[in-house]
Amino acid sequence: MQSQVEGDLSLRARRRAAELANDAKHQPLPQIAGVTVTLEVDASHDVRLPTPGTALIRHYKGRTIEVLVLKDGFEFNGERYKSLSAVARAVTGTHRNGYRFFQLGDNE
Repeated sequence: MQSQVEGDLSLRARRRAAELANDAKHQPLPQIAGVTVTLEVDASHDVRLPTPGTALIRHYKGRTIEVLVLKDGFEFNGERYKSLSAVARAVTGTHRNGYRFFQLGDNE
């Protein structure tokens, strides 16, 4: 809701967040009071996508499109899709690059 009111992160901010997340994958976690913390990272997770449970919101031709990011796909209008491109096709009726349509990743 906050992104709807105040706007989304800039492409630069999203890129920096992805860089920080990537760096964190390769850094050992600190030991705290003799306790070692282990972090499991899903190597198959696409860094262009937010974590599962996040809603992607896009305004398109007077409609608000809301897609829920799932661990194994996406949910839009109560239906599951394997890719963002499939969601973009359902919204527009034509083939679209899903990352570009939702303005994610390195696509400007």
